Amino acid sequence: MTGITVLAVVAILAVATGFFLRSRSGSVRDVRNTDSETDALRPLLLEAGVTTDGATVLHFSADWCGPCAAVRRVVGQVLDGRSGAREVELDIDAHPVLARELGVLSLPTTFVLDSELRRRSRIAGVPSAAALRSALDAL
Repeated sequence: MTGITVLAVVAILAVATGFFLRSRSGSVRDVRNTDSETDALRPLLLEAGVTTDGATVLHFSADWCGPCAAVRRVVGQVLDGRSGAREVELDIDAHPVLARELGVLSLPTTFVLDSELRRRSRIAGVPSAAALRSALDAL
């Protein structure tokens, strides 16, 4: 009887955790980073193709990531006709050091960077077009 009770409690906690994590998927979170963090990431970002000529939507993906295609569509839709912002998509398998330094734990993960290469927003999961526009407009 005790084993069944423990199993039920574990199952309930697992389901609750899943619902919590899913509710956060796609939501834009503001990022607060220090100048030293930005300075440490700058060489890695520049090496990966991020430039300082405007805002950048940086998203990590992989060939095996299904939802990453949806991120591509949303980013393309938001940046279409928008000047001053560009997209950089990085394969997590090709850029593991940068992914680790940015704390990427799951795919897709998207960052909005300003022209100083400071992380301004972080989005885990597939963002809505409105949420991504809002993050870019905040710059």
